[in-house]
Amino acid sequence: MRFMSSRFTAPSCYPYNLNICYVWGMSETPSYSVLLLEDEKPTRQHLVGLIERTPHLNLFAEASTCAEAKAALELGKPSILIADINLPDGCGIDVIRYAITKYPDLEAMVLTICGDEENVVHALEAGATGYLLKEQALEGIGDAVFSLMRGETAISPKIARFLLKRFKKKPAKAKLNTHHQPTNKVDNSFSLTPREHEVLEMIAKGFRYNEIADALGISTNTIRAHIRNIYRKMSVKSRSEAVFEAAKMGIISLN
Repeated sequence: MRFMSSRFTAPSCYPYNLNICYVWGMSETPSYSVLLLEDEKPTRQHLVGLIERTPHLNLFAEASTCAEAKAALELGKPSILIADINLPDGCGIDVIRYAITKYPDLEAMVLTICGDEENVVHALEAGATGYLLKEQALEGIGDAVFSLMRGETAISPKIARFLLKRFKKKPAKAKLNTHHQPTNKVDNSFSLTPREHEVLEMIAKGFRYNEIADALGISTNTIRAHIRNIYRKMSVKSRSEAVFEAAKMGIISLN
């Protein structure tokens, strides 16, 4: 195992808000910070260049090992972690799990050549909200970051097809409520709080994170934290799966 020397780049908004800063003269435009974990130097340099050339993105840190990435997370919180899976000193999925535990509302995305079922499932279980294959996504990394920060999905088509097939094979947890009767009572099957139930209903109606935050008068980071709690309680890995399970259990109505 080869350990590369640390090379961290402080975010442009340091030492202020390490998560979101604002572009000078454009106070309403958020600039998101990226922690990049990639061990292959040419690929890492290419991604760093793409990030730095993308308006409203800045590099929080670049790391080539799991240890470096964890050290960078001790410096502060980036907006998003982009991680490869196979690293010289471990697995990027473990770094995602570490990052989400430390910062529950942080977004995390896998960028890898590994599209096998085991890695996809483990990454999503660890808290990743995006999964992209390098062969399809390098040049569009900026758009993928913005999609995640808007509460949308960033998944390569190949991975999306795999997840859809896996989802279709998943056995039902309870009899489908075909009438979709609205309910004013929070179903305790998943122990959702009233606020989590409210957020889940708005997700089902197609609202984005920022729209839910504005409607409820709370921050988008708080919305992300609620959604992660919903996923954990319902044992699901995506918004669509959460909505499907909730409708099936009669917790929400899709009418």
